[in-house]
Amino acid sequence: MNKEKIEALVQEGKMLPLMEAFYTIQGEGHHTGTSAYFVRIGGCDVGCHWCDVKESWDAEKHPPTVTEKIVDEVIKYSDTVVVTGGEPLTWDMTYLTQMLKQKQVKIHIETSGAYPFSGIWDWVCLSPKKNKLPTKEAYQKAQELKVIIFNKHDFKFAEEQAKQVNEDCLLYLQPEWSVREKMIPLIVDYVMKNPKWKISLQTHKYLRIP
Repeated sequence: MNKEKIEALVQEGKMLPLMEAFYTIQGEGHHTGTSAYFVRIGGCDVGCHWCDVKESWDAEKHPPTVTEKIVDEVIKYSDTVVVTGGEPLTWDMTYLTQMLKQKQVKIHIETSGAYPFSGIWDWVCLSPKKNKLPTKEAYQKAQELKVIIFNKHDFKFAEEQAKQVNEDCLLYLQPEWSVREKMIPLIVDYVMKNPKWKISLQTHKYLRIP
């Protein structure tokens, strides 16, 4: 297949720059502790300095994979898929989610919300970033708001974000892994004083699983 054809299929979402895919236990947020198949799509220009998957940023490093092949792997393992990145909404997610829905798969997305929405989602986890804020649509669609706490100022940012999501959205504060020992006591104290928030931990890292 020539380069132009591949690029056209990527634009249509019929091929996607797949970084990795694996079956594991959801480690963060509302669905912590449940099994799911993760599909990590390459490509992101949001550029969080503390991102723990910086290798996902450059889509050119992740070869375009036929979308049907991705779906076939999902259904071998689970009836729930988490689409993450990178930033999956860099790409058109319509075709992928249509194929998954045909297989009766529950589809979750983890996104910064910085790009227009595409696709059909059963659960939207919005994790906003200061340097590229979510779209208005992302705030409306979010069922879960997960704000990463790297320093004390992030609590203010979290409250600013919470004001913009819908009233049914679940609110989570999650310590950035490299400063977790410092930030966890502050988060615990904050949640006890502000019980609308819950704590999210990267339990998969404590469990030493992907």
